[in-house]
Amino acid sequence: MASFLIVEARFYTHLNDLLLEGARTAIEAAGHSHETVTVPGALEVPAAIAMAAETGRYDGFVALGVIIRGETYHFEVVSNESARGLMALTLDGMPIGNGILTVENEAQALARARMTEKNKGGEAAQAAIAMLTLKEQFS
Repeated sequence: MASFLIVEARFYTHLNDLLLEGARTAIEAAGHSHETVTVPGALEVPAAIAMAAETGRYDGFVALGVIIRGETYHFEVVSNESARGLMALTLDGMPIGNGILTVENEAQALARARMTEKNKGGEAAQAAIAMLTLKEQFS
């Protein structure tokens, strides 16, 4: 049984609840354990994962959050930099599933977050599990 840390950027509570439900369900269905920590926004997710990885308590990580396009360039900065941070960590060998949604509006976010639709929280957890399995195969 592996231990996963779900790091969520809880900015849109109702959307995060849906993502979190999907991730937890997928991890539990695979027979693994999980804990959850909350950070202020998507930019803080990679840093939280890096800090948690240093403890050695977790085998893999799931990044969750929702970034909805606004009227300014901020959307691109947050979307790109959070993804870049997560990618840097994965290239260092960390099994991470990226479930940070980058969408145009709330309707798109809801469709992607609901377990009955796209279930991106669950997919992110499944990706983290798959990457951990791959890492173990190469060890």
